[in-house]
Amino acid sequence: MALPLGGRGAPVHRPVLLRETIELLAAERGGLFVDCTVGLGGHSEAILQASSKAEVLGFDRDGEALESARMRLAQFGSRFRAVHADFRDITRVLATAKVKQVRGILADLGVSSLQLDTPSRGFSFRHDAPLDMRMDAASGDETAAELLGRLSEVEIARIIFEYGEERRARRIARWIVERRERGEPIQTTRDLANLVARAVSAKQRRIHPATRTFQALRIAVNHELENLDRFVADAVDHLEPDGRLAVISFHSLEDRIIKRTLGKLSGRCQCPPRLPQCTCGARKAVEILTRRPVTPDEKEVAGNSRARGAKLRAVRKLTTPIE
Repeated sequence: MALPLGGRGAPVHRPVLLRETIELLAAERGGLFVDCTVGLGGHSEAILQASSKAEVLGFDRDGEALESARMRLAQFGSRFRAVHADFRDITRVLATAKVKQVRGILADLGVSSLQLDTPSRGFSFRHDAPLDMRMDAASGDETAAELLGRLSEVEIARIIFEYGEERRARRIARWIVERRERGEPIQTTRDLANLVARAVSAKQRRIHPATRTFQALRIAVNHELENLDRFVADAVDHLEPDGRLAVISFHSLEDRIIKRTLGKLSGRCQCPPRLPQCTCGARKAVEILTRRPVTPDEKEVAGNSRARGAKLRAVRKLTTPIE
């Protein structure tokens, strides 16, 4: 099914927590901002609209989404620049662009509308398609189908339990491996969704029984939790004094990593209790702007169900870090 098109042929999508994000980034000040997960360009567009002096360096590992963002933001001319890169490569990308410090950095860690609504990408069980799930289809990484065809039952169960928080992970993994051993490996989204629905009782479930399994495989295929803490620390290092970092997450494991890393950067020791001295390297480099994560209100969720579960955390870099 084709995506609805916006201006200049760009797919339409609804950026999550848009107003709150722009306010926390203080985009009206202008300056250079980095959108590390530009997606279809909704947040970047709002940053550029907030000030005629704002510029955005946007990068994304999904080349198809990046091209859509270029189309959407072409109206801003040289104020928007696009780079095909993973958000965790922020240090390399900024060095290549000869940029040392920026006014603000945004990372929206959710799956884009383009990825979810394009059947061939294999992210959603709403369509029957090859079980792919790669955010960067040109990366050469394993697809979800290849992952399920290679991993042991124990490894599959661990991924589904740890990343999907699915209590029936062992049963699902066993059914997947039994299918594989019969010479019928899981190849499509419908294959997997139907298998999980049979393996897991759908009674008293508010969501489709395969939702958590699909989420877990997507995280595993794209290595979404790897080096997330390092990215947060690198992003803070690249902020100019009084610069802002805003991160939107959709998974409790992501949010836990972000909260812990920002806490350490705000000077809160993360060491276990009763250690004689701090060894975690906590340093007061930022002020936390969101004591609790900002979440969508009922109106936003009603208008965009994909906003459900989003958590926004933001910090301001101190002028003089305190060791």
